[in-house]
Amino acid sequence: MKNLIIVVAVIFTCLSFASKSNKIISGRVTDKNGKAISGVLVKSIPASTTTITNNTGNYSIQIPQNRKYLSFSAVGYLSKEVLIGKNKILNVELNLTSDSLFDVVAVGYVAQAKAALIYNRKTMSIPMQSINQSLKGRVAGLVANSNQYFYPSPQQNDERYADLAENSFKYARTTPLSTFSIDVDAASYSNIRRFINTGNLPPTDAVRVEEMINYFAYNYPQPTGKNPVNIITQVSNAPWNHQHQLVQIALQAEKVATENLPPSNLVFLIDVSGSMSSQNKLPLLISSLKLLTDQLRPEDHVAIVTYAGNAGVALPSTSGENKIKIKDVLNSLMASGSTNGAGGIEKAYEIASENFKKNGNNRIILSTDGDFNVGMSSDKELEKLIKSKRNSGIFLTVLGFGMGNYKDSKMEILADKGNGNYAYIDNVQEARKVLLNEFGGTLFTVAKDVKLQIEFNPQFVQAYRLVGYEDRLLKSEDFNNDKKDAGDMGSGHTVTAFYEIIPTGVKDTLLKNIDPLKYQKNILENSPAKDELLTVKLRYKTPKGNKSKLMTKVVENKITPLENCSQDFRFAAAVAEFGMLLKESAFKQNANYSNVIKLAENAKGKDSEGYRTAFLQLVKTAKDLKGNEAVNNYQPHVLIYHHPSHNATEKQYSSGK
Repeated sequence: MKNLIIVVAVIFTCLSFASKSNKIISGRVTDKNGKAISGVLVKSIPASTTTITNNTGNYSIQIPQNRKYLSFSAVGYLSKEVLIGKNKILNVELNLTSDSLFDVVAVGYVAQAKAALIYNRKTMSIPMQSINQSLKGRVAGLVANSNQYFYPSPQQNDERYADLAENSFKYARTTPLSTFSIDVDAASYSNIRRFINTGNLPPTDAVRVEEMINYFAYNYPQPTGKNPVNIITQVSNAPWNHQHQLVQIALQAEKVATENLPPSNLVFLIDVSGSMSSQNKLPLLISSLKLLTDQLRPEDHVAIVTYAGNAGVALPSTSGENKIKIKDVLNSLMASGSTNGAGGIEKAYEIASENFKKNGNNRIILSTDGDFNVGMSSDKELEKLIKSKRNSGIFLTVLGFGMGNYKDSKMEILADKGNGNYAYIDNVQEARKVLLNEFGGTLFTVAKDVKLQIEFNPQFVQAYRLVGYEDRLLKSEDFNNDKKDAGDMGSGHTVTAFYEIIPTGVKDTLLKNIDPLKYQKNILENSPAKDELLTVKLRYKTPKGNKSKLMTKVVENKITPLENCSQDFRFAAAVAEFGMLLKESAFKQNANYSNVIKLAENAKGKDSEGYRTAFLQLVKTAKDLKGNEAVNNYQPHVLIYHHPSHNATEKQYSSGK
């Protein structure tokens, strides 16, 4: 008993000492205009504790009493070390990094002497008056902010996006079936956010409306029966044309508690080629995967495969218990050389197969900018490679990083054909969302090859249009073909799709003029489904199954006024309208930014993570950019020269999508 008392006393003394030896520092990080900066890495010096700022720029960190400095760093900003002193509240202002500031010479449509562009070496900027006089506003892709600084436009680059024809209206009498594979990817939203936050509207091909909608979390009811997926539907008037109807078809996947998730066999496949050297690529990638490493359990294992000119194993399969060892390998990575992405993919599947967990989650996490330039590199070759691996039981997650040479089209193919999902990481906050907040959905599949087929009743539906999902369309016969690949849903995932409907009897210029059909009238008059607007059919397989299961739901012809629809319906509709505006859709009709803002503001809800609030700010910024767009379409080549002190070489940004 005496010994027990001594032990308790010692523990109490140690705890008391520990609490006295630590201190808590809180504060807010902003830019020079007072705007909050989220995702800032805050760490003590010497480093022992780290945290990051939240959506409002706030942070709180507990550090040892003897730490005198805090370090603040974020992509796109100059790092800063701040003396703590006796402060308990430490607010910090970060300045934009000078790496983004350039001497500029425009070559092409503007015949202007280089000397006319006066470069201020103290502020490392070009005065607006100088650039306006020299280029006369004709150089697309040079953006000035209120501080007179200029940045290269993301539109002046070698990024690649798939060119897809937008879905048009189809007559329900002649084409009553609409079939598509679900899509849980959200890369398009964070990518277009990157464009807008750097002062540019995105290329229209970069806008995939369904990925924008599915970026956000929705409070749909969980499945209650044996099926791991629930079907939710609502019908209202289309916000951009009140004569049209908007049908929401939503899916909610079963959410599995983390402790009940199967053990993981993961392979971090990391691009360490020379194109990954910039701060928003490999350094951000490493920070992201370290966040994921913190979520690993002892029963989880991870290997690290890297590729540049060749592929190699940087870390053999290692238990998640050894987090320090995994992070040490991540911290040791450096970018150099060419990019043999196909070689890396082959090696990653080899390592994943060697460590395959029969009853576990086997997955490769590919992190890259997609710029493959050695070996197998064409989209078709890579698609063939990934298809050959699809039946191995190994899933694929693709994380995209960077800008300038970003290859979105290539990474979409890899994720779509490799039984996987695709996210674009533009900051640490996004990494936290994808790899922490949505950990189960990103990594653990509960239903695979999920397909939807909607049959429209021509008695009420004259024509319909699927909003988005252009690269997910399937043939009618593909729905019952279990060999046809489709999208996968992870733990807790939601999927939202919208159909815009032109009701029977409504005259509309969006419809093509065709003659009435001779043999359909009698069929319609004798239809037994007079109260049904449409029928939803869903097929899915279990993660290890090869035979699909069928679910059906009938949607009645009942219209709920928009103001009475759920917040999730109204907010998702606002995102869809915003996507059509950014895409410059031929079907945007009366859509406008003011309507998007009003609809989203009234449907924001609790928004505990702040994503919907951030969406509203993004729409407002896009609205301002749209109002300030250049009225011409000049696309000159722009030669960019760093200040000599930046120790960088000449770059050329060529126009192109």
